[in-house]
Amino acid sequence: MAGHFEVFTDNGGSCRVRLVDEFGTELAVSGPFHDQDAVVRGIYKLREIAASGLIEVHTSTF
Repeated sequence: MAGHFEVFTDNGGSCRVRLVDEFGTELAVSGPFHDQDAVVRGIYKLREIAASGLIEVHTSTF
């Protein structure tokens, strides 16, 4: 099974989403959203970007 998105409420009361792989490892956590509808829009945008976005490396360790 592929990973999934988890929508949750943080300690400050904002909605966030985390991307988790098939082993339960957290791969990414979003910034805060004001409600669940905004989180869903963010997930759709993330899917769109991930499908075609370029990779930019901003570190000297590679």
